[in-house]
Amino acid sequence: MKPRPLPFATALREALRGYSGTRFRSDALAGITVGLIAIPLAMALAIAAGVAPQYGLYTAIIAGAAIALTGGSRVNVSGPTAAFVVILLPITQQFGLPGLLTATIMAGLILIAMGVSGLGKLIEFIPYPVLTGFTAGIAIVIAALQIKDLLGIDIVLRDAHFLPALGQTLWHLEYTRWQDVLIAAATLTTLVLWPRLQLPLPAYLVALIVGALLASALPLVLPGFDVATIGSRFSYELNGVLQQGIPSSLPSFQWPWHIVDGEKSFTLSLANLRVLLGPAFAIAMLGAIESLLCAVVSDGLSGYRHDPNAELIGQGIGNVIAPLFGGITATAAIARTAANVRSGASSPIASVIHALTVLAALLVLGPWLQHIPMATLAALLLMVAWNMSDARRVVQVLKFSPRADAMVLIACLLLTVIFDMVIAVEVGMVLATVLFIKRMTELSVTALVTAAHSHSKEKLPPHVAVYDINGPLFFGAAEKAMHTLWRIDPAIKAVILDMQDVPVMDLTAIVALESLIANMQRKHVAVRLVALNERLQAKLVKARLLGPDCWAQYTDDVHAAVVSLGNASV
Repeated sequence: MKPRPLPFATALREALRGYSGTRFRSDALAGITVGLIAIPLAMALAIAAGVAPQYGLYTAIIAGAAIALTGGSRVNVSGPTAAFVVILLPITQQFGLPGLLTATIMAGLILIAMGVSGLGKLIEFIPYPVLTGFTAGIAIVIAALQIKDLLGIDIVLRDAHFLPALGQTLWHLEYTRWQDVLIAAATLTTLVLWPRLQLPLPAYLVALIVGALLASALPLVLPGFDVATIGSRFSYELNGVLQQGIPSSLPSFQWPWHIVDGEKSFTLSLANLRVLLGPAFAIAMLGAIESLLCAVVSDGLSGYRHDPNAELIGQGIGNVIAPLFGGITATAAIARTAANVRSGASSPIASVIHALTVLAALLVLGPWLQHIPMATLAALLLMVAWNMSDARRVVQVLKFSPRADAMVLIACLLLTVIFDMVIAVEVGMVLATVLFIKRMTELSVTALVTAAHSHSKEKLPPHVAVYDINGPLFFGAAEKAMHTLWRIDPAIKAVILDMQDVPVMDLTAIVALESLIANMQRKHVAVRLVALNERLQAKLVKARLLGPDCWAQYTDDVHAAVVSLGNASV
């Protein structure tokens, strides 16, 4: 049997079949459109993650192109996303940029391993309440982290978690500056009203321009008007000279652990890698969920089909390569992907052009980007958080979903808000498993057939009982299904187990069945298993539960079992 080829760059190979100039023009237009949207978001998300804005642009450039060329979705657009802020900011605060980039590489390797081992399909089955709880919790944390810049409060948050960050911000409310509040209000107003005009320019870009123009023009008419900007907040060194803003140059290769990040030091050691393993796993799991969820959405919008394992491998490769050039964690972005599809994208070429558009903006517009107000970027992220929270859907789920689903949603939301995403992802995965087991146990039923059995032409003798078992038997469900059989009437001397509707059994179910049959044997109760599929027959024979020398016997149908047991001595 030939081994299956490694899923790699499947989307690019499929898209290039019959590729034409017309499709390239559509991809180019879509790529430029999405690139313009990505510029302000990439900078804002990098700042939210605790690093300088250029690292967000590097992420969109390097990871955006690498993931598109090696992944499994034709139209996904990857880059920094809001979902990661709550994981990345605590890493940055503890280890600085070098630690963040190292954790990203570790997460990339985990993503590659997941794709190679074929786990892409499994990620898609994470329950909706878990995803909704994560998303809503992340949105709340992101919104809380933006309050200080929205109000112009010049503080450095000591802790990126929700409660400490909110408490520190509220403690400094007296330092609110009306100038920054005005710029933030103008930006939010633009973000809300601009889409109603249905003009081709994206709202995020227009809001960015409005904020920058107001910050530059108002000091001319209002003496003393001053707001915090990228230029006043961030600086870089060029030829030994400190420059304001961000560098308008290509990202260069450098091992992350060789980067010097102010007072924070990071050494590549087993101890540090061990500490970063938990956050790296959380990054990988969230990245897998986010990218595959985005791929499912883009499939519905575009009509194409993605390869989930190839997409995980592509995401892993992008997150291994990007940190070597200063890029932070990347994954597929649903809003940018939707804009890509609506703009006419049909291949990964559009995502590559999106990356080139961001690169061109960095090289050409770098000196002007320093005039963007921090309040404007905070307002952009506040709008991202609002859209991300999908508050109406959360309320709807809580109102109309089963109680178990609502409790899982609330638990994931509160864990994300009160603790952090590392704990939320770990507990969320456990809750997803518990929810799955609960649903499956509800499908597994054992019912006593008291009258003539539907499969039998014979009326049941009084000392023979037929139990109809339905549903998969595995841990959790097996114990529930077998529980009924432990309480048979003492007058019963023969039991028929109709297993026609049992598709699978795991080891737990086999052990439970073995224990049940042994108990019946001690009570001198004959057991017949009926209508097993061939695979289960072979499994039970191998486990020595079936056969001429075993406790239980196998019969093809209930009728034959009733005939063979009808004359059993009482």
